[in-house]
Amino acid sequence: MEKIKIIIADDHTMFLQGIVSLLENEENISILGKAENGNEVFKVIEKRIPDIILLDISMPEMDGIEVSKIVKQKYPDIKILIVSTHSNTQMIAKLIRIGIDGYLLKNAEKKELLYAIQTIHNGEVYFCKEAAEKNDGNNSKMKSEILQITELSSREKEILVLIAQEFTGNEIAEKTNITLNTVNTHRRNLLSKLNVKNTAGLVKYAIEYGLLD
Repeated sequence: MEKIKIIIADDHTMFLQGIVSLLENEENISILGKAENGNEVFKVIEKRIPDIILLDISMPEMDGIEVSKIVKQKYPDIKILIVSTHSNTQMIAKLIRIGIDGYLLKNAEKKELLYAIQTIHNGEVYFCKEAAEKNDGNNSKMKSEILQITELSSREKEILVLIAQEFTGNEIAEKTNITLNTVNTHRRNLLSKLNVKNTAGLVKYAIEYGLLD
């Protein structure tokens, strides 16, 4: 059986060593390297491409959010499992928008960590109960919302942000160099794709998923 190749990144040495000790004897896991800051993550990746990165949010030089952005842009096949003490809605929403594959709190038991790793490796997403509850749902709902975000075209995301910023249809048409009819078409498509009823729903969605940051 091919092993799941993992990089572990955390600036707290004791926690980093603890995760290594939990995983190093697992038959189906191979630890490619460790990193104590964001820049070190990419030094390890340059040597060997992992299947999954276990990533902390708060790290020096480059935090987990920025690392996630770059990884998902340059290495879209690499899965990211955030392991953090943070569980606030805006933080998780921002990470979901970036495209992370899972979120786990640092107080999770080994059994849950292994389950999260295997689930993500199988192509699914895994969000711990606390993270799912913060976002008013469960893993199924999370997966649906992640798909909603990723299925939006770059133009649709642009239109959504402008709507949330209270630009009129004519102003959006002028800013994006498209016709008002096209703007209205995009708006209808957004309402349908995001399953909301009106502009207020679009604005709420944009705020919750950090599209205005």
